[in-house]
Amino acid sequence: MNDQQNIKAVQRMLIGHGALLIFAAGVIGFGFLFFLMGKIALWPIPWEVDYQMPGTYDAWRMAHMEGIANGLLLWLTCAVLPLLPFGAKGRRRIALAMIVIAWTIVVASALDPLFPESRGLQFGGPLTNQFAFFLFYVGVLGAMIVPALIAYRCLRPAARTAEETAEVRH
Repeated sequence: MNDQQNIKAVQRMLIGHGALLIFAAGVIGFGFLFFLMGKIALWPIPWEVDYQMPGTYDAWRMAHMEGIANGLLLWLTCAVLPLLPFGAKGRRRIALAMIVIAWTIVVASALDPLFPESRGLQFGGPLTNQFAFFLFYVGVLGAMIVPALIAYRCLRPAARTAEETAEVRH
């Protein structure tokens, strides 16, 4: 597989995971809707369940928006992938890291509205909070490391000079 085919395959993977995250945001959005309505009901289905979804307005909104934002972030990563100053393996690793970051943050955010005291802000509390904490830990560390690595590779003078020199030759 040549470099161009490899980039296309990685881009399709990013698009697919981004779409799945946006779909997950839609599913979470139904939970948000049912929370707001205080019942589970969808028109034109004739029945409804009188059930108040757990959680808070802010928790549901955040979980819903995390899915949308992270799905779109993967699509943005797909768009800039060919411009990143990495080889094929490096681009694939960046893409995989972004997918892990996106999913960990979305899954951790979805735990908050569903389980009491599961915001994941600090270690301790119920098992669901500890799970959310570790997911956020992975996601946030990755969200700090990956962009720093990309910034370093893109902004260092040696990288710019080598790329500009290569462009002049062609």
